Amino acid sequence: MFGPRFALFADMLAVGITTAVVCLPVVTAPAALAAACSVLRGAIREDRTVTVGRYAAALRAHGLPRTLAAGATVLGVAALLGLDLLLARAGLPGAPAVSAALAVLAAAALVVGLRAAADPAAAASWRTALRNASARAVADPGGCVLTAVAVVLCGAFVWMLPLLAPLVLGPLAFAVTVIELRATGNSRTSEG
Repeated sequence: MFGPRFALFADMLAVGITTAVVCLPVVTAPAALAAACSVLRGAIREDRTVTVGRYAAALRAHGLPRTLAAGATVLGVAALLGLDLLLARAGLPGAPAVSAALAVLAAAALVVGLRAAADPAAAASWRTALRNASARAVADPGGCVLTAVAVVLCGAFVWMLPLLAPLVLGPLAFAVTVIELRATGNSRTSEG
């Protein structure tokens, strides 16, 4: 009744809710987002319907050790940024400049991390996916800006309406996936 684009929108929201649930144990967040990107990539390129089974298979492809290692890395980086914030508030000399530099570095790491999650190689190796994402970030700065804008918009949506928090990971995964498909030229042409 509504057409394929509405089905893709519904799939994106369903993936957002599923990803939010899988992200609850925080260390699974990178693999959950990568699985969301993988499932949405299939929905975009091959018109495959998004199912919980496909999402679970994409999540299992990451393996437990790699999932825990990626999640621990993300938690470690977040702890370092939190420590930086505490040190900046303590009034140490040079703290504002170091805090600004670390904020830019954290934003760049977030963008590269999101682009790595959208890389199909993430299921086999996070190192390879990060290497590929870093190379694409240098070659496609416009994609980095688009990814940063997607993160800011998702943050603004949650800030304006906190009830959107469980849904916002779906649009973020969709945006990052489409940006990566645009950058690699693998996107399916849409009619109309």
